[in-house]
Amino acid sequence: MSILIDKAGFTAQMHRILLSQSALTDEDAVDGMRLIQLLAGILVETLLLFDDPDEGLKASFARMESDLNCLPQPGELGPDVLPPPYVLDHETEQGRMLARKLFEEWLDCAWEFHDLIMFTIQNTILRLEEAGQDRAGTFRIFMECSYRCLAYEIAAQELCDIVIEEKMGAEGWTLGESVSGLSAVAGRCLGLSKTDPAIMPGGLDQVAWVMTQEAVRLGIPAGTDWRFGLAANDCAASAPFDLIFSLWPCAREFFRAISLEGLVDQAVACAKAAGRMLAVASGGEMPGLEPVIAKPLAMAAMTETYRVVSRDKAALAQ
Repeated sequence: MSILIDKAGFTAQMHRILLSQSALTDEDAVDGMRLIQLLAGILVETLLLFDDPDEGLKASFARMESDLNCLPQPGELGPDVLPPPYVLDHETEQGRMLARKLFEEWLDCAWEFHDLIMFTIQNTILRLEEAGQDRAGTFRIFMECSYRCLAYEIAAQELCDIVIEEKMGAEGWTLGESVSGLSAVAGRCLGLSKTDPAIMPGGLDQVAWVMTQEAVRLGIPAGTDWRFGLAANDCAASAPFDLIFSLWPCAREFFRAISLEGLVDQAVACAKAAGRMLAVASGGEMPGLEPVIAKPLAMAAMTETYRVVSRDKAALAQ
């Protein structure tokens, strides 16, 4: 790694890229929330280069407090401050992808790259303050977005490990049951969430999108066959509750350990894990489960479970 890297030049280049990706229709306007989410994804991706990304995140926040001479805004955040978890996952994933491209193009030293990213983030927060955004509030939102981005990634990997080691290894689950189990738990979490029922059909599509995009990122063909063979809405819903009840205690214990308490957050994490497991099951030249079978299987498990849980929840509310 050359010590002659132009830190100011790198920051300016990265700032231009970020502004172009978060620009609104008006050329002079920027979506500040999207900008913060992109930055959160970039930071998390740099931390995943190291052995303990969760400890690295805490250290990065502590350093930012010192360098910004600012504590994050205290107290509870309002319910509408952060975007929905499935939006946050999508935007931070865009930031992670940008970080991977930058790392390949600019540097070969993870520590130096992280230092440059931190410099860029701090300068961006200061620029947002010049544009009228409260520094402490922006810092707090950035922290929350970064934490959730890392939590989704760690949860997705841990849930896949649980399924592979405990369910497939010890209990004899098949690949199909593994994909269905994770997808169904995602549907259950979404169905139990307290989100406004009027927008939940859209929420189901968005959480399903998290699953499909995770699978596509890992090599599964995108296609249009995800919903092939799903039961019509007027058919009786059937959810794989045996798989759900087997997997949920392990998932719940892990979510408690990482303090990921929101049900929609948990649904997103499970959907990412389902997409990742689907890629494991259906990837390569000789897949254990053909994509044309695995994709509708995952979608059906999520959709049917969501329908059953939502119906039962509505019946109890009456």
